[in-house]
Amino acid sequence: MEIKLFDSELKIMDILWKEGDTTAKRIAEILKEQVDWSKTTTYTVIKKCINKGAIKRHEPNFVCHPLVTIEQAREAETTELINKMYGGAADQLVASILGRKNLTPAEIEKLKQLVSNLK
Repeated sequence: MEIKLFDSELKIMDILWKEGDTTAKRIAEILKEQVDWSKTTTYTVIKKCINKGAIKRHEPNFVCHPLVTIEQAREAETTELINKMYGGAADQLVASILGRKNLTPAEIEKLKQLVSNLK
C-alpha cells in the first residue's frame, strides 16, 4: 500500500513516528509550538490522514495511531523523486548525490558495503 503524504501530513506523521500513539489534542499542542498551527488546522490534517488510511483513530480521547511507517513514507517519497526527476533511473539519483559531496574514505567504504550487500 503506497500513500502519498503531503508536507502538512508528514508533520503529523513525524510526531506519531517519534512519540508513538498520541492524542489529537497533544498533536495540536506540539504543532502550535512548532509551526503555530491552530487546533482546527491540526484536526483537519489529522482527518485527511485518517481518510487516506495513514492514521487510525482510537477512542476514548481521539488517540492517533500511525498505520504507515517512516520507512514506507521514505520509500514512497524516494520513488516519486526518482520517477519525477530522474525518469525512474535510481542510479542517476545516486550519481547526482555522490557528485555533490566530497566523501570521506569511511563514507566511501560504507557505500561499497551497501552496494555489495545488494547482490
